[in-house]
Amino acid sequence: MSEHGTMREHGVDHGRGGASWAGAAQATLHCLTGCAIGEVLGMVVGTAFDWPNAAVVVLSIVLAFVFGYALTMRGVLRAGVSLQSAFRIALAADTVSIAVMEVVDNTVVASIPGAMDAGLSTLLFWGSLALSLALAFVVATPVNRWLIARGRGHAVVHAMH
Repeated sequence: MSEHGTMREHGVDHGRGGASWAGAAQATLHCLTGCAIGEVLGMVVGTAFDWPNAAVVVLSIVLAFVFGYALTMRGVLRAGVSLQSAFRIALAADTVSIAVMEVVDNTVVASIPGAMDAGLSTLLFWGSLALSLALAFVVATPVNRWLIARGRGHAVVHAMH
C-alpha cells in the first residue's frame, strides 16, 4: 500500500490538500479517550477526598494530559520508537487537542450551577461531565481537522501506523 493510501485511511489526503471529517473525528475520539480517562479519574478522586474545586480541576487537567499522552505513546512505542521520541511525538500530536478539550470541558462544568459541588452519586455530577466531554469533542474535531490538513496534530503519528 502506498503512503498516500495509508494516510487516506487515517483521514489525510495530501492530494486534495485537506483532511476528512471522519479522520478528524477519529483523531479527536482517540485523544478524547485519554483525556476523558484522566478527567473522570481526577474528578472522582478530588470529589471523593472533598478537595477544593481548584485542586480538583488542576488534578483533572494534569491527568487528562498524562493519559492522553500515554495512549498515544503506547501506539508509537509499538512501532519501535524510543521512549524519548515517543514522548516528543505525543506532545506534537496531542497537546493542542487536549488543551482545547480541557478548556471546553472545564468551562462547561464550571458554568453549570452546582456541578462543581455535586457528589459522585448524583446525576448532576455525571451528566455535567458527560455533556462537557461531548461538547469538547464537538469543538476539538474541527481543530484536529485543521491540524491534520497541515501535517500537524495527530497526523504526526501516522508514520508510526
